[in-house]
Amino acid sequence: MYYIILTALRGSIILAEKRIAGTEDRAERRERVCLAASALLLVLNVSLIVPVSMMVRQQKPVHVTLIPAVAMAAYTTYKVTMASIHLKRRKRSSDSLVRLLRTINFIDALVSVLTLQNTLIMLNATGEELSMLPLTAMTSAAIFLTVLLLSLHALIHAVRVRKKRINA
Repeated sequence: MYYIILTALRGSIILAEKRIAGTEDRAERRERVCLAASALLLVLNVSLIVPVSMMVRQQKPVHVTLIPAVAMAAYTTYKVTMASIHLKRRKRSSDSLVRLLRTINFIDALVSVLTLQNTLIMLNATGEELSMLPLTAMTSAAIFLTVLLLSLHALIHAVRVRKKRINA
């Protein structure tokens, strides 16, 4: 469900950009879209607390074999690499919606790392999975905190841009 909502959020940003492309008040509309999408992104990512805690406690079942898990690991590696490259480019972009889409892609990649971690642990679980609990909890907390900070940063940036234009 998370990925469906994230895809809908991306789609709505792209659709909004397409709709406002030829309008006179383009900057103001972009700011409103960016602010609304940033707020929704933060709410969506805060709602990840339940699935992440289920993964840490190993209560989220996995129904894949080794080959799909390896393919998932390869794709997640690619996703994180590309999202990291694009996130670095984000700083040079002046378009707030492009910046937000790049942030969303990086957050998506981080959530994929959480999912991959859970999949690999559950796939290889032999009864000693309790020994993985501290490590899983620390990495999941670090990734989740990063996701929340990125979401919060996107919202703060959208608010600053909006205030800057209003005060100008």
